[in-house]
Amino acid sequence: AWIEPDDEAAYRALAGRGELTARVRGALWWRPGGDESQVDELLARRAAGPLGRFDPGTVKIMVDGVLENYTGALLAPYLDRDGRPTDNVGISFNDPLVLRRAVTRLDAAGVQVHFHAIGDRACREALDAIEAARLANGPEDGRRRHHIAHLQLIHPADIPRFRSLEVTGSIQPLWACYDAQMTELTIPFLGPERTRWQYPFRSLLDAGARLAGGSDLPVSTANVFEQLEVAVNRVPPWDRSAEPFLPEQRLSLDEAIAAFTIGSAYVNHLDDRTGSITPGKLADLVVVDRDLFDRGAGPIGAARAVLTLVEGEVVFEDQDLEG
Repeated sequence: AWIEPDDEAAYRALAGRGELTARVRGALWWRPGGDESQVDELLARRAAGPLGRFDPGTVKIMVDGVLENYTGALLAPYLDRDGRPTDNVGISFNDPLVLRRAVTRLDAAGVQVHFHAIGDRACREALDAIEAARLANGPEDGRRRHHIAHLQLIHPADIPRFRSLEVTGSIQPLWACYDAQMTELTIPFLGPERTRWQYPFRSLLDAGARLAGGSDLPVSTANVFEQLEVAVNRVPPWDRSAEPFLPEQRLSLDEAIAAFTIGSAYVNHLDDRTGSITPGKLADLVVVDRDLFDRGAGPIGAARAVLTLVEGEVVFEDQDLEG
């Protein structure tokens, strides 16, 4: 989700030698605060086209920062430790007018945009940019598939817009639980009302939004099983006795797995080839050491992959597996 020219060269070298076992949708990096001249540069890089399992068909735009250091963009100010409003509403990394114009141009060229949005204002600015593109260029035709990642804080009024604008919510569930980051660095500075707006996976799904699961590696874990466990239980795998965080926003295990399989395949423009076990699709498969739906088999987050196939070829096998 952050591809600079050197990264792109490395991916192309591996793909050209047939050594890239992962399918990589490379998100070309938009320099925060830059002007629209970047669009031409990014379109030129994208024109090189895909190679093997590497496809640089996406542009990554950071709309804001994170809540813990007050750079996440909020509609209303952060609170101080005594619960009083400050004069700080965070940072929009791009001028909203420039953002709308740039996204409209990228959208017109058939380029997918991957937005980082943590705060509720950032989420709204991303949705506004997509709305401007839709008004200028017409509805989604399957070429763009814009998505907004992280979605820590969404104003309730914006949740229905994901469906109406055909925007995928890219979720990283590991953070949707009570931990020190949440209890010490987030909740005190949001207050009780906005705390309830965090990671609204169930509300998005019930409103008809499509969800895709992701890891945000290296900031978060690449362990999909831990991500699934938190999506389902809203409890951290490292403290399963903890109180669930906003349990009304839980997903079922079926729904969480769908987000991490066919949902992610959709945003990567791969849903016609992979993302589900379906006749005619590629044999991209993972064998797990337990039945995730059998709660007697142990915690979801303790599961592990024992075999991974890409197009039927073994790319990982657990050599320690007995039997």
